Amino acid sequence: MTRKLSDSTAFRFVLIIGIANLFADMTYEGARNSTGQFLGTLGASAAVIGFTAGLGELLGYALRSVFGLIADKTGKYWVVTITGYVINMLAVPALALAGNWPLAAGLIITERTGRAIRKPATEAMLSFARKHIGQGWVFGLNEALEQTGAAIGPLILSATLFRKAQYQTGFAVLLNPALLAIGMVLLGGFSFQRCAN
Repeated sequence: MTRKLSDSTAFRFVLIIGIANLFADMTYEGARNSTGQFLGTLGASAAVIGFTAGLGELLGYALRSVFGLIADKTGKYWVVTITGYVINMLAVPALALAGNWPLAAGLIITERTGRAIRKPATEAMLSFARKHIGQGWVFGLNEALEQTGAAIGPLILSATLFRKAQYQTGFAVLLNPALLAIGMVLLGGFSFQRCAN
């Protein structure tokens, strides 16, 4: 990452990743508040639900240092980022196919792990853009887009369930923002790689 980014390229990259994060938050935050109830409908006990949530959060934070180190050592920020997004995004709509609680619990933990994979590498790439267009502005824009997605996602799932649909239907609906998130991060990664390597 030696070539200097222009301000316009940096802005474009930040905006694309911000939009990807909007769709990403829409996906996993849309499902997150319902996963406990969903596990319950599949026969999971309260202990299993609590353990699944706790283990998912533990891995979601503990593995960030591991994958941040991998991204730094290999310099493959783009590869680590897209891998994390794909795992993070596709685990949510895959819940629509879960017919038992062990599979559903595994997917919930997988989703958190995917976020742990992508977060450090994404932040590292955004840090290059921050130098050009302002750290506070980049953080504020991304946070605003993420929180917008985090608000819309649960509303989408709630609206789906309000129509007497099952949880699986709601998770399947979240495939749309998941694919949009993956598409946007591919576009952003391609743009970044072209200009920053």
